[in-house]
Amino acid sequence: MKYGMNLLLWTAGVTEDHFPLLNNLKRWGFDGVELPMFDFDVNQYVKIGAELKNCGMESTAVTVCPVDQNPISPDAAIRAAALTRLKKAIDCCAAAGSTHLCGPIHSALGEFSGAGRTADEWNRAKEILSQAGDYAQANGVTLVVEYLNRFECYFLNCAADAALFCRELGHSHVKTMYDTFHANIEEKSITQAVKACADQLVHVHISENDRSTPGDGGVNWDESFKALKGVGYDGWLMIEAFGLALPDLAAATRIWRRMFPSEEYLAKNGLKFMKSSWEGRT
Repeated sequence: MKYGMNLLLWTAGVTEDHFPLLNNLKRWGFDGVELPMFDFDVNQYVKIGAELKNCGMESTAVTVCPVDQNPISPDAAIRAAALTRLKKAIDCCAAAGSTHLCGPIHSALGEFSGAGRTADEWNRAKEILSQAGDYAQANGVTLVVEYLNRFECYFLNCAADAALFCRELGHSHVKTMYDTFHANIEEKSITQAVKACADQLVHVHISENDRSTPGDGGVNWDESFKALKGVGYDGWLMIEAFGLALPDLAAATRIWRRMFPSEEYLAKNGLKFMKSSWEGRT
């Protein structure tokens, strides 16, 4: 098992100013970090990768697709732009040494049609992610499709559908993940949700129901960890939390009040909770 921390708690773009943070996270006991990937300066990610290697840390990455780069758009030019964006993000992952590119890369974040997904949208997403998957495979990166709750997207909202999408796509480098925050909203049964995506599961976000310190909120953690252990999961447990430090990100994640004493408190206590919950369970 690997324990990681998503850097979106501190920044939407890692710079040299954040290198001391990387060393602190290593000292606190983390195995790696999840890099926000919204700017695609390959040279910057080369520097980040070198610093991660220097402090003995691994990495994954996370990105999103905006409206004008939407993989399921009926406009072929917009779909082509989405593929270009994903390829740029993959280049940055390769530069930084990040093994996984995670996120709702199947459709535009926060874009709604007023109805559920269509068969045409399903096929468009498969077409774009199949091509992106080929590019990812050539660069040693795995794409990780994340389902989101109904208030953030409409294309994939549950573990079973995300797994079905990846199963139908049938690409060795396009898989799915499980996020405890979204599951807490959408899934009727945590155990059944994890089982439904187990054959496609390569990544896990550990996120509290209020996006704060794991273990300090209302997620059913006992069932969550039991279910993951039950299917033999052995990848990243990556804390994903959000605060008020970045106004644009706070607005995007609907964080209006402070949910934890400090970022250091969240990271340290979240890690302690993950380790005790996982390692103390048979």
